[in-house]
Amino acid sequence: MARCFVTRQLPGGAVDRLRAAHEVEVWDGRLPPPADELAARAATAAGLLTLLTDTIDASLLERSPALRAIANYAVGFDNIDVDAATARGIAVGNTPDVLTDATADLTFALLMAAARRLPEAIADARDGDWLTWEPGRYLGAEVHGATLGIIGFGRIGRAVAQRATGFEMTVIGVGAGEPVEELLERSDFVSLHCPLTPDTYHLIDAAALARMRPTAILINTARGPIVDHDAVRAALVDGTIAGAALDVTDPEPLPATDPLYDAPNIIIAPHIGSATRAAREKMADLAVDNLLAALDGKPMPNPVN
Repeated sequence: MARCFVTRQLPGGAVDRLRAAHEVEVWDGRLPPPADELAARAATAAGLLTLLTDTIDASLLERSPALRAIANYAVGFDNIDVDAATARGIAVGNTPDVLTDATADLTFALLMAAARRLPEAIADARDGDWLTWEPGRYLGAEVHGATLGIIGFGRIGRAVAQRATGFEMTVIGVGAGEPVEELLERSDFVSLHCPLTPDTYHLIDAAALARMRPTAILINTARGPIVDHDAVRAALVDGTIAGAALDVTDPEPLPATDPLYDAPNIIIAPHIGSATRAAREKMADLAVDNLLAALDGKPMPNPVN
């Protein structure tokens, strides 16, 4: 029986399966464990079940001599120094596939909401500014038949493209590392689904936004640092682009005083791409499967390294 630390309460019964085989401690706060608390528990753990909000760097790994396995409750794993873990013989796993449809659904929900200016219209109705049916108010963008540019054409990107076919959209998809200039210039909507790497950090900056159409809308459900938020705010204020819908920000959470909230036609959601009951419970199952396998000396079902 090995000692495991789970950095947050998870939906479903997956953690109970882990408890049946190992000694398990679960952090019970709404916020992630502070760095010193995480390090203290990792120091004696053989297995960690982490979230993308937990930084697992080389320093923490050096202070965790018993650690054999890290299961990340996410598809992305940029919060983990995978090279350092590999060098120490620590298995790292993630939870691919199961959140694809949930994230693709939210992407399209954000696209539609920004296109049709739903947050503004709903707020006005609630605030008593719905005076009558007005032919020139809340005029949004047509989604049917528009051009959708998808940067990052992996599982989620392709799932978004599949949804776009129902709206008879023209889809332009590019993989990670491929040129994006033509896509930015041609697209009515630009949706980001690439991983966060040194090459994609601030991929969407002032120069990229300047290539987009003044009627275009940006959607990001990938990772916050892919977008330069100062540049997005400036582009919205001066009309370089028409709107933006962000499920991820940099930092997370974005402080309530951040000026990005005051930009015109901006939607900011609190990183809910995978937030369906089915997806989150399946993510927990995969993360626990990864830990159970590695702690039993077997390959993880979903290995990163």
